[in-house]
Amino acid sequence: MIQTYDRSQYKVVATKLWFFIRQYLETSLCNMSVKMFTLYFLSGLLALVASKPCDASGSAQSELLLSLNKQLLGSLEGQGTTPNPSVHLALRLSNHHNLGKENEHLNALKTHLHNDIESSLANSQPVVGRLALYTLALKSSCHDPHTLTFTVNQRHENLLTHLKRLMEQEKEHIVFSHRPLTNYYQYSLGILALCVSGVRVNSHVSNKLIRAVEHGHIKQGDSDCIDTLAMAGMALQCLKEFKTPVQDSALDNVLGVIKQKLLDSQRADGHMGNEFSTGLAVQALLAMGSQVQECATSMEAMRADVRKGTYLNPMAVSQTLPALQQKSYLQVKDKQCRNEDGNLVLEAKEPVTVLLNPTKLDLKVEVVKLHSAPETYSVDVPAGTSLDDALELLKEKEIGFTFEKENSLWGPFLSVVNGEQARQTDRRYWLISSDGNALNQGIKDFKIQTSQQITIKNSSY
Repeated sequence: MIQTYDRSQYKVVATKLWFFIRQYLETSLCNMSVKMFTLYFLSGLLALVASKPCDASGSAQSELLLSLNKQLLGSLEGQGTTPNPSVHLALRLSNHHNLGKENEHLNALKTHLHNDIESSLANSQPVVGRLALYTLALKSSCHDPHTLTFTVNQRHENLLTHLKRLMEQEKEHIVFSHRPLTNYYQYSLGILALCVSGVRVNSHVSNKLIRAVEHGHIKQGDSDCIDTLAMAGMALQCLKEFKTPVQDSALDNVLGVIKQKLLDSQRADGHMGNEFSTGLAVQALLAMGSQVQECATSMEAMRADVRKGTYLNPMAVSQTLPALQQKSYLQVKDKQCRNEDGNLVLEAKEPVTVLLNPTKLDLKVEVVKLHSAPETYSVDVPAGTSLDDALELLKEKEIGFTFEKENSLWGPFLSVVNGEQARQTDRRYWLISSDGNALNQGIKDFKIQTSQQITIKNSSY
């Protein structure tokens, strides 16, 4: 009888073997022939073990991916007035399609999102990230971005002309301020969108991203910003394949740096950075030529997250699904919209059971403004309440507590708390933590499951 193991066991074995091999390599070079023989044996064993969780042909894994695909498709029904281009991009990269719903979503992007971006351009608001994702979404549906125009101050220009000009403005801001107008994540997205659209990226623009990676400027606090490094990796890999004027040696070196940083960010549980950056990290590694086996532990970690229901936010799903299907955003460059499987359908939603008299939890909220003493408030909230709703309850209870929100593709985020603003233009934001641990979810996604203290602090980046 053949003994079998579940995927979590494969993951543990693979992780332990990998750390053993790395430790083995870092020792002295004595008995080199013995070491090489042992290394070949261990590497072969690791590849065999690691390949198990990456085998996406199993029926259980196929069903898991299909459920995630349906979850993302279902999110189109509750997305509000502004459609999400990242969701469209992931649906179009998927192996399964509902062509009718995807076409409806494309039309919504070309009207609602288009008008929203045009309004932002007219008001000189930062829009590089949304414009870049819009471009990628159009490309994923084989729609030529050159055919769409924006009218700003009675001047008509096509989408890619606007994106190229905005990237020049971002580059100039880096020259004088040593940072983009927005951030390097959006900057990388802009380069990627231009590149996959066949637009030659100015070498001065791409060199600024290369230098940022080389000099370690892509950070969040003291740690590497994994999702930004991943997006930078895909953008620079596209430039390499595009045969950009940037020297191949410079691109090869910086791509090697990014790949190593992503691999070094892997935690013992397989996540790279955290649960919500792993999808982009795996996408980047695959785009840069890594074998699927190198990502085995991370992919199994994401599958475990899907089973646990970690990915509720459509934006998170849109970054995870392509990675689990061994694809990346870079593949929209050669996307062909022919012979697509259009059989993906959604089942009727089951009625939601509402629990009466849920447990009430004590929630303390501390607000730390720039130049004021911390203020602490308290409110009882039902278990399972989103932080967004909990803050609304606190606002109704406490006259001294106020807040305002702004919308993003990830959902609402705090912009003003107790009259103090934390603006992107000032490179400030409201850092939210629970019992001292920074949240990696937005206020709409984070649920209050235990009594705790939420700290909202005006912070810089």
